[in-house]
Amino acid sequence: MARAITKEELFKTIELDNRITNEGVYISPEVAETLDFDNKVQEQMRTCFDMNHETYTKTKLPTALRLDSNYRLRFTYKHDAPFSVEHENGKYYLLEGKNLISEVSFVEKPAFYNEKTSDGISMKTIANEIGKTKVSVAYSNECALKDKGLDCKFCNINATKSRFADLQGIAWKTPRQIAETYAKAREEGYESITITGGFVPERREVEYYIDVAEAIQDVTGLADFGGTACVGAPADLSVIEKYKEAGYRAISTNLEIWDENIFKTICPGKDQICGGRQNWINALKREVEVFGKGNVRSFFVAGIEPKSTLLEGIEYLTELGVVAIPLHWTPNPGSELEGHRAPTPEWYMDLYHKTYTLLKKNGLTHLDLYKSANVENSIFDYFYDLDGDHLNIAKHEADRVHFVGEDSVVDDSKIDVVEKTA
Repeated sequence: MARAITKEELFKTIELDNRITNEGVYISPEVAETLDFDNKVQEQMRTCFDMNHETYTKTKLPTALRLDSNYRLRFTYKHDAPFSVEHENGKYYLLEGKNLISEVSFVEKPAFYNEKTSDGISMKTIANEIGKTKVSVAYSNECALKDKGLDCKFCNINATKSRFADLQGIAWKTPRQIAETYAKAREEGYESITITGGFVPERREVEYYIDVAEAIQDVTGLADFGGTACVGAPADLSVIEKYKEAGYRAISTNLEIWDENIFKTICPGKDQICGGRQNWINALKREVEVFGKGNVRSFFVAGIEPKSTLLEGIEYLTELGVVAIPLHWTPNPGSELEGHRAPTPEWYMDLYHKTYTLLKKNGLTHLDLYKSANVENSIFDYFYDLDGDHLNIAKHEADRVHFVGEDSVVDDSKIDVVEKTA
């Protein structure tokens, strides 16, 4: 189920994507129970965060939907959302109210999700598929900042652990478990891995990340294993070089908030334990020196601070060579900001347009986006497509939306790939 679309339709689909992320999607337990999670449909695994609008445990939930154009939409559950997934005669449809938007399918379950590590742990609890070539591992599904009362106000990692760790069998991951899971995922074409997680006691991040890198290299035989290390800002910036020496290709230090005073309030642990906001900025500067422009990422939780200050931070970091990306804030269940409201979809679209302009202005390419950021199939991914900046990577083609007609920017052979593999 796929077809090629025009640029105009892609832009409208991006707007729909933005609205659905903002407002959520409803699926009834009866419809959810018709999905074949055992063999076909990728289920949500809350290995780090619960990114739905509200906690849902009645049934399993899909990770993402595919429209009939093959465009991928992240599924975020909300019981009173204006959008819903309906089931009729073996087919599934996305509706807004009573209005049909598209027939939909569901993102496929990777084969490695059914495998186990050598010590008997289900690999779907180790790594999550986040795109056609990427997996992400949350080595720790809890954050030590909780014990100090310093959790980030928007974060629900500890609440997610309390609600889903036992239900889904999720626990701390050993370097060997990660290495075996990634090796199995590579057999399916997943070429890069991001290692992330909450703060660990005594900030022993660098030693653990080195152990993971060595285990992956041992199991896969690869010196360059396509790794991104997502880390906190270290007190000693010289340790940044150790991540590069260990074999990581890219690094991520997520500042989350730019405004200095709001940063102190929203991210008290990052402020008090990691040397304050300026140390986070200094860490990003040093990371660019060590890893190079386009190989450093910083995410922001967009919607908590004024747009003007957020864009100020994005401009500053992109000028340094950091892939700075604002993520759509969903007030997560279990976080201290649960029950708050994110800005309007229009607010976000304006922010995304201005951010994309800054990325392009400062020479950060589509490939940089893929190398350093887990944003495959994101709005920014498709903004590059709208500009005709397509990645020449064959394994991505099954997840690309391609254009036809007067706005065509790719050749017919690539369009055929989409139609045959979706």
